[in-house]
Amino acid sequence: MDATLGAGGHAQAILAKILPQGHLYGIDQDPAALALAGERLVEFGDAFHPILGNFSEIANLLPDVAKPITGGILADIGVSSMQLDQGARGFSFMKEAPLDMRMSPTNPLTAAEVVNTYPEARLVQIFSEYGEEHMSKTLARRLVQERQHHPFETTTQLAELIAQEYKSRGKHEKIHPATRVFQALRIEVNDELGSLRRFLESLPGLLSPGARVAVISFHSLEDRIVKQFFQQESRDCVCPPRLPVCQCGHKASFKLLKGMPLQAAEAEIRVNPRSRSAKLRAAIRL
Repeated sequence: MDATLGAGGHAQAILAKILPQGHLYGIDQDPAALALAGERLVEFGDAFHPILGNFSEIANLLPDVAKPITGGILADIGVSSMQLDQGARGFSFMKEAPLDMRMSPTNPLTAAEVVNTYPEARLVQIFSEYGEEHMSKTLARRLVQERQHHPFETTTQLAELIAQEYKSRGKHEKIHPATRVFQALRIEVNDELGSLRRFLESLPGLLSPGARVAVISFHSLEDRIVKQFFQQESRDCVCPPRLPVCQCGHKASFKLLKGMPLQAAEAEIRVNPRSRSAKLRAAIRL
């Protein structure tokens, strides 16, 4: 199972390894990604099974014939390179586009709605928690002031205001000042952290003993959720240390394959700069 199919790069590599007996189910909530992956994987014929949906609903999306999964599940979390490179989707501030940021066209919430309607306090919370933005209060207040006169409609309009706010305070960043706010908005629009938690919680019931799960994350918020889940599910008891006797009855469902995440080597980063922040964690079902 490729739970986040994207353009099908991972799926192509997996299918090449598991043929002729194996089958791969690929999930993506983006119809454009499914179509692109379908073209890329056409050579594998009936061994590839595309599924439209959010990976958080994997338990309901996977057909009964494929349960339990005996091989493994891969999830590559967050926005795909394809979505970033499509300027019209509004994920990037490098190209002018509507403030959209939806990974699924059926999602009713857009980044424009968040920016133009959310209360100031909620914007502060989103920028701080999801973007780890140290100027969250200042930027939220400025956005609320500006939207009363000129509602935000495009990516460049929002990015320019954030850049101006940084410049007016003499702050200089190694990255574009809008990077963290755009990340926060994308996470809010697509409920990325909630989807990740629901996906992880469904894993014990989907994998047969010996099956593996691998999760690739690209920022600390995602990696922290994955790390904590694997740590908890690889322990028999999760009671507070002060309790002399276990009262939770929790039993480990996974064994960690590596204690530390696997990260890209310099050679890979030179070829694929976006892999610099990627962290891969993996476990095996007990």
